Amino acid sequence: MSELKPQKEKIPLNNITHTVRTAQSVLQYGVGAMVDFPDQTLMTAAPEYWNDKITKIHDERLEKVLGVDYFGMPGGKDETAFQEGISYVRFPQWYFCPKCRRFQPIKKWYTEYKLKASSKQKEKDPYMSRLSCLECRQELVAARVVVACKKGHIDDFPWVKWVHKRNTNVNAKSNCDNPDLTFETGATATAGLEGLVIRCKNCNARATLYEAFDPNIFIRLDGKQTEDNTGNSTNEFVCTGNEPWKHNSVLCNEYPRAMQRGASSIYFPKTVSSLVIPPYSDRINKEIEESQAYHECLVKIADYDEDEREKKIKKRIDGWAHDIAMQKSLNETDVKRILERKLLFQQHEENSGYKTTGVKYRAEEFEALTGAILGIDSKSGDFLREEINAERYNIPGIKRVSLIHKIREVRAMTGFTRIDPPGSSDLGQGVYGFVPVKEPETRWYPAYEVRGEGIFLEFDEKAIASWIERCPEVVRRAQELNGNYELTVQSGSSPKNITPKFLLLHTVSHLLIRQMSFECGYSVASLRERIYCSSHEEGKEMAGIFVYTANGDSEGTLGGLVRQGYPDCLPHVFKKAIESSLVCSNDPVCISTEDGQGRDALNLAACHACTLLPETSCEEFNVFLDRGVVVGTYKNKNIGFYGDWVR
Repeated sequence: MSELKPQKEKIPLNNITHTVRTAQSVLQYGVGAMVDFPDQTLMTAAPEYWNDKITKIHDERLEKVLGVDYFGMPGGKDETAFQEGISYVRFPQWYFCPKCRRFQPIKKWYTEYKLKASSKQKEKDPYMSRLSCLECRQELVAARVVVACKKGHIDDFPWVKWVHKRNTNVNAKSNCDNPDLTFETGATATAGLEGLVIRCKNCNARATLYEAFDPNIFIRLDGKQTEDNTGNSTNEFVCTGNEPWKHNSVLCNEYPRAMQRGASSIYFPKTVSSLVIPPYSDRINKEIEESQAYHECLVKIADYDEDEREKKIKKRIDGWAHDIAMQKSLNETDVKRILERKLLFQQHEENSGYKTTGVKYRAEEFEALTGAILGIDSKSGDFLREEINAERYNIPGIKRVSLIHKIREVRAMTGFTRIDPPGSSDLGQGVYGFVPVKEPETRWYPAYEVRGEGIFLEFDEKAIASWIERCPEVVRRAQELNGNYELTVQSGSSPKNITPKFLLLHTVSHLLIRQMSFECGYSVASLRERIYCSSHEEGKEMAGIFVYTANGDSEGTLGGLVRQGYPDCLPHVFKKAIESSLVCSNDPVCISTEDGQGRDALNLAACHACTLLPETSCEEFNVFLDRGVVVGTYKNKNIGFYGDWVR
């Protein structure tokens, strides 16, 4: 892994124009992502360059999985994270003047600024934080095209090499020792890339951006396709290995591809989420985590070598427990017991296959949602559950209904990929090109926390098993999706086994969320799902869905979702949700799909008109859905789990 370069001098940013919401700084604008501010485009720097104005938050289970001591939330308790903790670097480096069309990197613009700017200008803005052309008095515009490779590196488009390699002007000089570029629109105003012209004023070389977005254009320009025949291949356009988010570059043998600066595939953040459940949600845990003595002990632990970590913690844990108990007026024995759980077993859990998408991790949440796990003082903590007798609902297949009045969720960013999605692995194990956001020795990840409410439904395993045995067609439908998934890129790093039970739970969850948005007052994008599905052979038999909403307010949400979970509302909402799946505006095409539709053909009877949600609401990014297993199909109406109930 490459080493971090020393931190450069920081320039304060305007609090009004350079504002990013806390959630955005961990999701679409996380480490390694470009942020378009009004006057310039910046890239979020690695957390090692952030300052100490971050709020430390904790989730003991997630800390164990990721091997860290805490999580850092930029922006403090505010909803914005301008300069409060987070840092940026300037990228891309190339800017052009929209009036005179001069096109050059920031270094040249800055050199010109130092030579031509008045002393008053330099005194007011010594670092040219406001990028502008002194001659035209116009704000500069960042280049819209960059290059990125599958290993996560990113750099400016090779403008100088491109214009001289692709030169179409026969009268241009044969060599150019002082490139001076302009970025222009062709005289004929041709639509598309042929109308964008790069010209070198020094040697008169001229080239358009035609074929710039061809994935193999740089390979062809280097002559790799004729290497075996001619032997005159070069590495002029190979990836530079640039890592601007940590001021570094490494050797790379990939060939990059040109991409629009705002393309969705130029940045795929990997985030993991975790519900804070009993006993970790108890108030005594919160008191310990908020104490200054606990933060001081984490600082000391961070300096311990891994070999001596456990031995030193055991030696000092009594003193730490005493200090925390005195500061927060807590029982010292309880504090020591919790500290032992927090500090001594972290490394053991980390190496045991314990991960957020694993059965063991989800089983802990499942047991908390079903009431099998209770905390010492759960009523005053971050988790508050109410169970109502399922017989009062009279919904087929529902075994238990739990109303979760209070829930806290921590969402952390662990890394990112470019060009291809990162898959489901927490830390990118086995994912080609996965880029960790932090260095191994850094003991925290960027994250944020939200609070909210939700409805948990546990399904009857016996009823589902009887349905699968009665309708073997649903097994074939699940196998069709499994076969399609095995052909995808993600299957190598994130193997899955899609079962009829999972298809049923996932599809019902989507239908319920769509209907809930009409009933509870929250938009569809405000609701999220968590699916609990596994078999006894996998370690825990689970069949449940948790539909919830959460936001960054310390008081959580307004209670509208939980209100829909009471017996006077939920049966009506649930039945309307199932009935809505009987007919889709895209039928008969949607319901008759047999070999898959949607992304990578990973859905059967499911489309945007009937089942799909905003991707932030779905755990599986809108795949593995099928209305057929819920209400049946035109060909076979009997295979639907709820077919007889709504017909």
